[in-house]
Amino acid sequence: MAAVPAPTLVRVETPTAPYDVAIGHGVVDRIGQLVAGANRVAVVHPGSLHDQLSVITSQLSADVEVLLLDVPDGESAKQADVLVSCWERLGEAGFTRNDMIIGYGGGATTDLAGFVAASWLRGVGLVTVPTTVLGMVDAAVGGKTGINTRAGKNLVGAFHEPRGVLCDLSVLASLPRAEVVAGLAEVIKCGFIADPEVLTLVESDPAAATRWDSPALAELITRGIRVKAQVVAGDLTEATSVGADVGRELLNYGHTFGHAVEAHEHFGIRHGEVVAIGMVYVAELAHRLGMIDAGLLARHRSVLESVGLPTNYRGGQWDALRAIMAKDKKSRGSTLRFVALTGLAQAEMLVGPSEDVLRAAYEAVTPQVSVGSISTLA
Repeated sequence: MAAVPAPTLVRVETPTAPYDVAIGHGVVDRIGQLVAGANRVAVVHPGSLHDQLSVITSQLSADVEVLLLDVPDGESAKQADVLVSCWERLGEAGFTRNDMIIGYGGGATTDLAGFVAASWLRGVGLVTVPTTVLGMVDAAVGGKTGINTRAGKNLVGAFHEPRGVLCDLSVLASLPRAEVVAGLAEVIKCGFIADPEVLTLVESDPAAATRWDSPALAELITRGIRVKAQVVAGDLTEATSVGADVGRELLNYGHTFGHAVEAHEHFGIRHGEVVAIGMVYVAELAHRLGMIDAGLLARHRSVLESVGLPTNYRGGQWDALRAIMAKDKKSRGSTLRFVALTGLAQAEMLVGPSEDVLRAAYEAVTPQVSVGSISTLA
């Protein structure tokens, strides 16, 4: 039997409350020490993972009272009524500042759990145990928490750093391949904005990148977390970026258009899939404005498509998408702001591109459908 590699620790050096992200097989056994001193622990989890909760509860002391907060799966959990329900349960159980919240699930669950922890008694302890690739490399690291509203995604929230994050790779065994692939979008994003070795690893063996137990995926997840940890440490609360001085907004590469698609589809498309489309969209913008060459633009499509991620979106939706983008949190007044590349691992803020260029980039990510000898936009 092959030896299990030692866990990797990535330190998130925030100025207020530094913490570690543990990555490896079996790291969930560290949860007991992270919640030490708590009298009660509330585990926020989706109903679909109820049968897996023993991986958490078996690691807790018998003296700790455990409250299970069952929430809807996916983005349906990030709603005001679900948040209020969690508050009510905490109040009924008599949760105090000495007690803690554990978020166990995908990115939507850890976003909600983090906001529950941030808002209850103005902030109680939090530990996140992400169960998806997306959750590990994105939502569970960085201290951003929040819920959605009808106006858009993540418009209500708070910054609340966890005491620790446990990325137990063993839980990926039950994850559908489509979810692994979707999570890779956020990893590939890190390759374009900061760590080109990520792109090289994916390109060298796309199949290995999508296998839950492969060393390649473990390295990709670790690299993605390191990128996020470094960016977050330098700009915890996302100060406004100007020009080439891009702070935490760097992590939003591909998200402006991607979030618009996600909201327009009522969250019926996986987050990683819309981020993939969003990266191609902003690459098309940058190419049209002379910021990146055709080779880097083409690399966006080739890397994403190699693992099975989408790079196009349906036509005829521009007006609706443009209206949603106007509400993006990076916007200032009526001016759209995008994180764009000027080269591989080189970014700057793209402010107020013309409406003609915005529309042209959209048309470039709508698929071409051939009808006989005529090619038309779908």
